[in-house]
Amino acid sequence: MLSKVSVPRTAAPPRTPTPAPTPTSTTAHRASDSARRRTSASVVLRSVLEHGPVARSTVARLTGLSPASVTDYCARFAALGLIREAAAPRQSKGVGRPHVPVDLDDARFVVGGVHVAVPYTTVALLDLRGRVVAERQLSHGGGTEPGRVLANAADGLGALLADAPGRTALGVGVASGGWVDRDSGTIVEHAVLGWREVAVRDVIGARSGLPVHVDGHSRALVNGERLFGRVRGSRSVLHLFVGNVVDAAFATHDEVHYGPRSQAGVIAHLPLAGGTERCGCGRTGCLQAELSERTLSRRAREAGFISGVNPMHVVAAAADGDRIAVALLVERARMIGRAAGMLLDVLNPDTVVVTEVGVIHREDCLRALREEVGPERAAAVVPTSFPESVLAVAGGSVALDVFYRDPLGASAEAPPESLSGHHRGRFNSETPNIDRPRG
Repeated sequence: MLSKVSVPRTAAPPRTPTPAPTPTSTTAHRASDSARRRTSASVVLRSVLEHGPVARSTVARLTGLSPASVTDYCARFAALGLIREAAAPRQSKGVGRPHVPVDLDDARFVVGGVHVAVPYTTVALLDLRGRVVAERQLSHGGGTEPGRVLANAADGLGALLADAPGRTALGVGVASGGWVDRDSGTIVEHAVLGWREVAVRDVIGARSGLPVHVDGHSRALVNGERLFGRVRGSRSVLHLFVGNVVDAAFATHDEVHYGPRSQAGVIAHLPLAGGTERCGCGRTGCLQAELSERTLSRRAREAGFISGVNPMHVVAAAADGDRIAVALLVERARMIGRAAGMLLDVLNPDTVVVTEVGVIHREDCLRALREEVGPERAAAVVPTSFPESVLAVAGGSVALDVFYRDPLGASAEAPPESLSGHHRGRFNSETPNIDRPRG
């Protein structure tokens, strides 16, 4: 018979008093908790955006969060009017209550989008799915002095909101070419417009009464693509923007690379093999000098088939069968493919998105670009997902990126007195210089 073994007791070690939390450790702990809650809220709402209508249990499985946490976040989003329950519940396979899917409530909230280009500014309202609700172009016919351009943009947004009853504005996103510092909300340098150290966030924020976020248009469009575009889910994305300004942006694992003071992506003076255009810097063949819309339009004027500076007139001439117009666009696409190939060699992204008028509107241009990149990587190169409204989406995506990264914080940040679409809030009531609306 086995006997119970008696184990001698040992004296308990002396208790070490727990040190009192220091202010630094308490602050760090709170910051960690806040970041974790912000990330959790983001992944839940992103899952509803991507998969809705979707059951809460599915969101829990997709995100790895507990069902209780998902239910809690969904309740908060519903209380804010960001999501709603879908009309028809889904019957579960087992016993119990049917699953009631949730979806974005895209009928209430909008963000303002502003894109500052060389000839005009685009202002727009976008819903939470990144779709353009309303859009207008504001001519720079009165000049490009920064205060005037930005005041017109804020007033233009006010006019759009006044015509959108029932819509609530969460904030404003502003995108532009050139060197844009996201953290300070400043256009540091836009050489073509002649702007330096323009405090965009302060000017539009003071005039609109809304939270304002500012970024470069290539980075903005990378965020638009990863939220709403065809490359959603790509591990790494390079965006190449070819307009009057030529620049790029690179994102890996849902994060855009900015560099010190947001200087990453400035590629205007990269040398392009085969380039013949003299650049203002004194060299020949710089990327922007060779590929800009100004160069395209000048060459078209010299060929005698357009008289202005609008690159869409070149696209229209090509559509009408003008062989010189076709040749100019296709050759430009080949040079863009050469630039894309160079960036592919350096960065090796999964996907390259190109925003350029020829590539957007003509298959022969896209084909020429891909041929220049090479057959092994041609399938990785795609045109923008937003061909009809790319500038509006660029501006709106700046604000929507901020919103989806912190949906609870961004919703709380918007001041109630300036949100309602039934009135202009603090928007200036003067009528801005507005061209014919689109959308």
